[in-house]
Amino acid sequence: MSTLPPGNGREAVVLLSGGLDSMVVAGLAREAGYRVNALTIDYNQRHRRELDAARTVAQDISAARHVILPLDLRQFGGSALTDDIAVPKDGVAEDVIPVTYVPARNLVFLSLTLAWAEALSARDIFIGVNALDYSGYPDCRPEFIAGFADLADLATKAGAEGERFAIHAPLQFLGKAEIAQEAHRLGFDPAMSWSCYDPQPDGRACGRCDSCRLRRAGFADAGLVDGTLYAAD
Repeated sequence: MSTLPPGNGREAVVLLSGGLDSMVVAGLAREAGYRVNALTIDYNQRHRRELDAARTVAQDISAARHVILPLDLRQFGGSALTDDIAVPKDGVAEDVIPVTYVPARNLVFLSLTLAWAEALSARDIFIGVNALDYSGYPDCRPEFIAGFADLADLATKAGAEGERFAIHAPLQFLGKAEIAQEAHRLGFDPAMSWSCYDPQPDGRACGRCDSCRLRRAGFADAGLVDGTLYAAD
């Protein structure tokens, strides 16, 4: 993993979904010495259970502030996470962007994160995307993160005045096993986080969606116990 620059108490905004990756990124930001302001987007997603996970993680890392911002993307639909479309349970075809992709989600979320960062006079933004185990989503690719960093400097008063924003994506080139190992090293209970796209009525993770598959394989490969309760073996 690349070493993050020391935070030295500087304000940072962390996009905290409540998933494993965002939990680890929040922990890394805290470890590096940043003052963590966590932003969670309540986009009326199917897996609203992750909002509870985000609250738990924000409390665990003693976030300076945790904002849960409502944004009802069900008004747009177009994804199995925001529309009446079944979540795939038999794996995802290679080189095909799955129906769990939410149109432009990370672009929208990072724009909101940037807006809050500028209001806080923060210049450091953290996001938990990675380019290996990412289900083919285009807004998780390194090119997108680099492009957004350039856009941030063009689109803001701070950027116009010569202050550059840093978009930190420390998990960008890690697989799920390495991310699970980082969660363990940081002392997190991984069960605080939530990854499943299709929570079951009894509160368990489905165990079969792509997100569950990636997570379970990552912990198995790392030789670590997850702690999440799954409906399907």
